[in-house]
Amino acid sequence: MRWKRAAGRGLLAAVLILVGYTGTGAGARDATVGGSGTGRGPLTVVTGGDLTGYLRGVLDDWNRQRPAEKVTLVELPDAADEVRAQLASSLRSGSDRYDVLNIDVAWTSEFAAAGWIAPLNADRFPLEHFLPPVVDTATFRGRLYALPYVTNAGLLYYRKDILDKEGKAPPRTWAELERLAKTVAPKYGLEGYAGQFLPYEGLTVNASEVMRSAGGTLLADEGKRVTVDSPAARKGIGFLARGVREGWIPKEALTYKEEESRQAFEDGKLLFLRNWPYVQGTAAASDSKVAGKFGVVPLPGSQGAAAGVLGGSNLAVNARSAHKESAADLLDYLTSEHIQRRVLTEGALPPVWAGVYTDPALVRRYPYLPTLRKSVLAAKPRPKSRRYEQVSLAVQAVVYDAMAQRVTPRQAVARLERELQEIVRRG
Repeated sequence: MRWKRAAGRGLLAAVLILVGYTGTGAGARDATVGGSGTGRGPLTVVTGGDLTGYLRGVLDDWNRQRPAEKVTLVELPDAADEVRAQLASSLRSGSDRYDVLNIDVAWTSEFAAAGWIAPLNADRFPLEHFLPPVVDTATFRGRLYALPYVTNAGLLYYRKDILDKEGKAPPRTWAELERLAKTVAPKYGLEGYAGQFLPYEGLTVNASEVMRSAGGTLLADEGKRVTVDSPAARKGIGFLARGVREGWIPKEALTYKEEESRQAFEDGKLLFLRNWPYVQGTAAASDSKVAGKFGVVPLPGSQGAAAGVLGGSNLAVNARSAHKESAADLLDYLTSEHIQRRVLTEGALPPVWAGVYTDPALVRRYPYLPTLRKSVLAAKPRPKSRRYEQVSLAVQAVVYDAMAQRVTPRQAVARLERELQEIVRRG
């Protein structure tokens, strides 16, 4: 998860920027966490920067109740690539410095394959109360290796004032979005549509969304089989490439990450924006030019609602931790309904506990919750692979070249097929 500077301005983006590790397991798999046994004592939790400050308050409550199992919070730099690099260095060395790790959802399979995190006893935790798709982000090869903590899914932000003036509904399909971006946006001096199209993890997410929405996939069998060579993948990449070629996706969007695209929308430059839920809060702030003028709906897809890509973070236990039972209790505490409500109300983050999204009082306070719930339920994890870094880098490079008109969508998919086959072949 990227640890963003959105504290105090609405939902903090749980955006996914990954740097992978390609080593083999270290042979540190201990007994399943959350079963019988001892292993109690003080804990150290490591996370990216807690910029809202809510997590310290949550852990202070734990420490007052359980002084013999006091938690120390270690905050790493805000950027997820730095978080990933420091965690990899520590875990690869076999260090037991960190007991509980707050990790990006896409790192779970990689960390599990490397033997860095211990499997969890699924019966120990209330998984039935979580939004079902988020549980899948925490499994690898049929076992639970982490506990979902925060989730995320992309949403479509649109200028409601303009569509209302034109008598148009927000788009449900790519064709509708494209038509409105071509015809309505220019009438009001706006660009049509933007997402996160700089070649980094955000582009992998955007590309995965459009390919999945057309019915395509990148990998199957937890990274063992390449499935990208399909008409659906060509259609998805073609949608993005056509947008740039025809001008309803501005060329400037090829330089956008989350914050650049958010700023463009809030400056009144875009009719449509794909971004994470945190924009709901920042776009409504007093310094936003679109405050009171925008709406939010699920992402459109090829034939209807898109199959989005899940973001967020999972909690995992270091395979070398000497206090696994205390760690299991802490995971249970942090994912309880009470704390999950604080994740939303104090941390400004999308919780994983399903009931939070249908609580009438919370829906009145956060009216976007039903839309976010719908988007999360329609989303899926990114490809599970022990070599996720190489997979993501290949997707970024190939799709960017297609959007920059250097290759055709057909050529892009053929190249991506070759590169992913080589990654899978290397194991």
